[in-house]
Amino acid sequence: MLRWCCLGSGSEGNALVLEASAGLFTTRVLVDNGFGPRTLERRLQRVGLSIDDIDALVLTHEHSDHVAGAGALLRRRGMALLCSAGTRRAAGLNHSEIDWRPLRAGERVDLGELQIHPYAVPHDAAEPLQLVATDGERRFGLLTDVGAPNDAIARALDGLHALQLECNHDAELLRVGAYPAFLKQRIGGARGHLSNAQAAALLSMIDRSVLRTVVAAHLSRSNNRPALAQQALAGVLGCAGDQVHVADQDHGLDWITV
Repeated sequence: MLRWCCLGSGSEGNALVLEASAGLFTTRVLVDNGFGPRTLERRLQRVGLSIDDIDALVLTHEHSDHVAGAGALLRRRGMALLCSAGTRRAAGLNHSEIDWRPLRAGERVDLGELQIHPYAVPHDAAEPLQLVATDGERRFGLLTDVGAPNDAIARALDGLHALQLECNHDAELLRVGAYPAFLKQRIGGARGHLSNAQAAALLSMIDRSVLRTVVAAHLSRSNNRPALAQQALAGVLGCAGDQVHVADQDHGLDWITV
């Protein structure tokens, strides 16, 4: 069985837990950790876990909302770190005592009952990777912090059963909002973040024949609204807007079975 929960999603901190179970064996990985130790512990408790239940940490890239709590967690637990060489270096996690296991785009990594398939994305980071995870039967995809959809990303996400997809901003809200011009350009640029429309466009590009669950994530508090993200994705999925889940900054999202 494969399931995941989101501990929080947004510019103030990101983390999710992936869990694969087979018989008596369970593997759990934390994907990103933008939260300090106390906040992480509290959010894990909310979904019935503790830090001791986590087997490994996977990092997608080095931006602080994804790695701010990574160093403290690795020091406390001594768990394995899975990330690209560029992310490890840029995040300052290249200490010899860290059990680092490199992730490379296109190369599968087996971790207990979980298989991780990293893929490259355009983003303003050193060597960003997103991932597809499977227990051998069901496939979950994560796509966040990416500047623009492309064919390679669409191919990586073909045939998913569940997808957590960045819907960072509404283009018009970003345009008229209070952010300075340079930040608007970064967010809306080819190595920035997906708008609702871009997320919907990517969703329309992938094979959705077995896709059952879509979660809109990494929504900007200032430049987006949950209903706008839901409406954009629902238009592609042919469903009602409230059938699209939203992972928010404060509460994340409870367990979903893939």
